[in-house]
Amino acid sequence: MRVLAFTGMPFSGKSEAVKIAKEMNIPVIRMGDMIWEEVKNRKLELSDKNVGTIASQMREEHGKDIWARRTLEKIKSVENMNFIVIDGIRNVEEIDLFKKYLEGNFVVVAVEASDKTRQKRALTRTREDDSKDLQKIKERDRRELRWGLGVVIASADVVVSNEGDIEEFRDKVRKILDGI
Repeated sequence: MRVLAFTGMPFSGKSEAVKIAKEMNIPVIRMGDMIWEEVKNRKLELSDKNVGTIASQMREEHGKDIWARRTLEKIKSVENMNFIVIDGIRNVEEIDLFKKYLEGNFVVVAVEASDKTRQKRALTRTREDDSKDLQKIKERDRRELRWGLGVVIASADVVVSNEGDIEEFRDKVRKILDGI
């Protein structure tokens, strides 16, 4: 089984890349969904603050690869699949775990966009856990960089820019997915 993982700063375009994978009938596992489940299980509001707090707390208590371990359990439960996409790699420990268990069948694709572009998108996106406060958006960036996201982006196997036209980006992602 081949696994491709999308990574990138918040609002860089990972969700759009994942949407393309789904349109191509490629199964997707979103690591953030497991964090959302944990937040809901604790009967907390699904907000950026609560999601970030629980994600950090679980990493501190159970290891930086906690969400990768939970994702790996889901991957193992998928039968008869040749190719899966993961959304949401945040640190090197997660990459190391996937590489160990997937034995070379793991590719990391970083989606890049400038701070200006990402902040503009942040103010227009309508996902449930998004903030519209620019200071909170910047704090989310800092939090994810503390988790190790910058190192993950820098070490990606493939980098795709998402600064221009949406159709141009979609074409780039389709070519990457077709190539795998």
